[in-house]
Amino acid sequence: MVTRQQLVEREASDLPLSEQAHLLSLSRSSLYYQPRQVSAREVALKHRIDEVYTAYPFYGSRRIQAVLQPEFGSLARNTVRQYMHDMGISAIYPGPNLSRRQHEHRVYPYLLRNLAITAPNQVWAIDITYVRLCQGWMYLVAVIDWYSRYIVSWSLQHTLEIDFVLETVDRALGLAKPHICNSDQGSHFTSPLYTRRLEAAGVQISMDGRGRA
Repeated sequence: MVTRQQLVEREASDLPLSEQAHLLSLSRSSLYYQPRQVSAREVALKHRIDEVYTAYPFYGSRRIQAVLQPEFGSLARNTVRQYMHDMGISAIYPGPNLSRRQHEHRVYPYLLRNLAITAPNQVWAIDITYVRLCQGWMYLVAVIDWYSRYIVSWSLQHTLEIDFVLETVDRALGLAKPHICNSDQGSHFTSPLYTRRLEAAGVQISMDGRGRA
């Protein structure tokens, strides 16, 4: 079976890679992405960070470092902080600067308080999560219908580039259109590249408040 990636002509093509990506409905970033060799220590550390964070989502990099130090020996807090950033996670607690959004990006109000969700395509939700693999990790973005719990669209990607989020949203909107789409205040979902798509489709944008898990 030939994949769309294998159809890309990287040498002696009359079409630039960006145009080929568009014609094949591929993320442009996926054409340029070159996977780097990941050490076994980094994989083990990220898996353990994922486990500790899942059990104690209010732990920040300092406390996770303290938990992992006996197991991994010399371990800099900056390493833990960087890996948490790579994984798209941060401690959950009430307080300032919890969101990772860009300050110039607009934040939308939370529209679901006291709302009765009674039909499909009334409310969708979108989120990104870290998926651990035996020899590494990927990121999963999914759009889910709140009423039916149906997965409308989803994608896996090696990096947190915004393209795979936008492509997932485009596929979802090609199938149906919700009244409201809810997300957190992460930088992907406050980006104008994302919000303009929903606004152009006539979808109301809802965002969780700070500290809402």
